[in-house]
Amino acid sequence: MSHFTWVALFGGMGMFLNPIKKRIARTAQNKYILIRLKQRRLYLIVNEKVFFSFKIAIGKKSTPTPKGQFKIIDKALNPGGAFGTRWMRFYKGYGIHGTNNPFSIGYAITNGCVRMYNKDIERLFPLVPVGTKVIITD
Repeated sequence: MSHFTWVALFGGMGMFLNPIKKRIARTAQNKYILIRLKQRRLYLIVNEKVFFSFKIAIGKKSTPTPKGQFKIIDKALNPGGAFGTRWMRFYKGYGIHGTNNPFSIGYAITNGCVRMYNKDIERLFPLVPVGTKVIITD
């Protein structure tokens, strides 16, 4: 089964951001996502400083979250179902997404995707343009 049902087109969320966050959203070269699997944390790094830190769920032992360096390939608003309110694909069928099961956050329970609370991915989503680097490490 695919890690997502469909990819919807992402629209102009930038109009809802304050001016500082608008600048951050437009400049992918000085920011990236760092995922620390053992910590079960996702960090948005801007100018080499932690801008946001979020608790996440990761892949279980039989379907681990891939490690390495990737980029956000595409994004979807309200993909529905198990993917919650936002989806950001970084490799094949793997993505960073919301959830319809908030009690799973903090556990190794997914099929390899990185799962976040919907409120957290809704904060992250408009700040991460397609092309943003994603680093996943132990």
